[in-house]
Amino acid sequence: MHTTTSVRTRVLVGATAALAAAALMLVIGASAAVAAGPNTNFAFNARGIGGAVALTGGGAFGSSAHSGGGFSCTSPVNNGPLAGCQTGEGVRWDSDTLLTGTNFKCVASEALKPVSTSDDTVVLNADFYRAGDGINESFNANMFVSTHDIDNEIPGVQNVWVQGVGCTTATVHFGS
Repeated sequence: MHTTTSVRTRVLVGATAALAAAALMLVIGASAAVAAGPNTNFAFNARGIGGAVALTGGGAFGSSAHSGGGFSCTSPVNNGPLAGCQTGEGVRWDSDTLLTGTNFKCVASEALKPVSTSDDTVVLNADFYRAGDGINESFNANMFVSTHDIDNEIPGVQNVWVQGVGCTTATVHFGS
């Protein structure tokens, strides 16, 4: 026996199946988002880090970090992980690893101080790239970005730091 199904019935069955699939994907996506926890978003513009580096960028972090931006050496860097970066070199940076914390100093004469990732501070291990090096990172260094002053021993606000280069006052925004 041959059974015919009306076009209307087939459309309704197809639409119901599509709606059920969409609802299932929404539930699964929401569950994954809850399991991963909320991310904190950040953006910043930092000029004059240690008098030698400029960084801009941003991203998001939670259980990991996904961030990057622009990078330029504004004068030669002679010390630390970015040593050898010359004036005008530098193209971009991206996060390698979200760190729970690190030790830092803004100027060479200071003692090391701790800084930790929190709702208003992100501590990263980052890759820095020069134009001629293609997809291979030129340098790798720790850095932090914060909404507030991290080094109270130095006048002014020190809220961005790059390992071996120093600190600066930056325009910083965090949100969720």
